[in-house]
Amino acid sequence: MQPGAEPRPAGTPRIVGIVWGLLILNTLGSAGAKTIIPLPRSLIQMVTMGALVAAFALALTVNLRLRIRASAYVLLLTLLLVPSVISSANLEAGFGALFRCTRLALFVGTLWLLSRWWDGGLTFVRHHIRMYFAVLGSVAAGLVVSPGAALPDLYGGRLVGALWPLTPPQIGQYAAVIIGLTVLLVLGRRTDRASAAVVIVPSLVLLALTHTRTATLGLFIGLALAIGSLILTSAAARRFFTWAVLCAAVAAVAFSSALQAWFLRGQSQENFSNLTGRAKVWDALLAAPRTTSEQLFGAGLGDKSFGGLPIDNSWLAVYNEQGLIGIALVAAIIIVLGGVALLRPPSLSRACAIFLISYCAIASYTEAGLGDASPYLLHLALAASLLAAPAVAAAATPLSTPEVPRRHIPRWARRSEVT
Repeated sequence: MQPGAEPRPAGTPRIVGIVWGLLILNTLGSAGAKTIIPLPRSLIQMVTMGALVAAFALALTVNLRLRIRASAYVLLLTLLLVPSVISSANLEAGFGALFRCTRLALFVGTLWLLSRWWDGGLTFVRHHIRMYFAVLGSVAAGLVVSPGAALPDLYGGRLVGALWPLTPPQIGQYAAVIIGLTVLLVLGRRTDRASAAVVIVPSLVLLALTHTRTATLGLFIGLALAIGSLILTSAAARRFFTWAVLCAAVAAVAFSSALQAWFLRGQSQENFSNLTGRAKVWDALLAAPRTTSEQLFGAGLGDKSFGGLPIDNSWLAVYNEQGLIGIALVAAIIIVLGGVALLRPPSLSRACAIFLISYCAIASYTEAGLGDASPYLLHLALAASLLAAPAVAAAATPLSTPEVPRRHIPRWARRSEVT
């Protein structure tokens, strides 16, 4: 039994899971570490873009009548296309900006088509865990086949994808997300502990090997908030929270030096204080002169870099590419999802949504991706599906009055009525 295994909701085609997996494949990216077998970037881009086109086509096939559910999240993503297209049309970022706009449009369109099956259930959670666990399986396979390629000196000995080009932050993000979701499924008794351990234990090992601080903090803080939302209604959540706090306190005392060394990753205090050089890029980006149009709409969708260096901050990346309007829309996404989550009654679906929203909000400080098709937008889409109100079945809607049987009227009586 796999994590979250439960009867598939009626009316949810299996092909929906394939579409979700293709969206995840599309957001894996094409830039990363050197792989054991060199893969041309053009080939990787062909695979990832082909996955998105296939996802849209399959979603359209399974939803030919274009039945969609109202979703503030997808609506805000649709509005985000407006500043993206306006800024990219100037070609300041090159023709690649228009290509990225097309990609974002297909991504959003696919989410609209899938919204028909967003009902607050855990169907998409299972798809999420399974697909990302498969991705982590490829990382583990690369580590076994070629440890040197999977732990290169170029990344300071941090774990990378040796079969598919994945960076340490990407691997850490995938591991942290499925660990958090699986823990919540265990607390909600939607999976057994043995099946959960198969996912959690190797994922924790891979997370530790990536030395990714953002993913680790996002995992712990997100889980704390999610479990906190269940404390009043779940005895299992209360027990887990108590034991987690005790174990964390013991570990902090007994392994303080080892934890500090892991957290610093051998960096100097100066390098750590400026966030591994990120602060310098951020200062340069904010100090760069901009026209009024660039301030409002940005410079067009790009590769999330400035001056040849990665921005590594979702808010500044959105400001650079989609301007102040883009920042307002992304902030609205987080606020709306967070507000809806707080208004929902305590439940496992709500807890999973809180974990995903919290994780994305924390990661947005040192990772880019909230303004373009990315795993972070998929995490938030999953949160939106968990917060959707259950669809009311047609049979449950107002009861129809029983039909009164018609009486047989003799001919002579009918003739007399006419006369």
